[in-house]
Amino acid sequence: MTTSRRGEPGRRPGARGDLLDPRCPTRQLLDRIGTKWTSMAVKVLAEEAPDELRFAELRRRIPGISQKMLSVTLRSLVRDGLVARRVEPTVPPAVHYRLTGLGLSLEEPLSALRVWAETHMPEIDRNNRLTDESAPDEATDRVR
Repeated sequence: MTTSRRGEPGRRPGARGDLLDPRCPTRQLLDRIGTKWTSMAVKVLAEEAPDELRFAELRRRIPGISQKMLSVTLRSLVRDGLVARRVEPTVPPAVHYRLTGLGLSLEEPLSALRVWAETHMPEIDRNNRLTDESAPDEATDRVR
């Protein structure tokens, strides 16, 4: 992961950072794009690309997301340059969103992750069931 911080002594732009360090810019970016809401928003916007979607339509297409969480997610995506926001000067204002080229480039790895999850979900479910069935009583599992 390439990361750089302006003003850090001994760091050159593009130098690899420490992904385990909470201050690592790459880690911070992965924290933002690794959420379920970001993944869903990117998927929905990619399905419409290159067209735009209004906020209300995005919310309808992402079951379970609150208005606030969608707003926070979109604000972060716009700030990172993954999504473009366009406001029509109407009353009330009509706000439209679309993926940028950078955002479209994120859809491929997110799609690969979704495919991996769908492929391996039966195995993951089986492992969870086996663990749950063989889990010792929590009271006896504590270290004394």
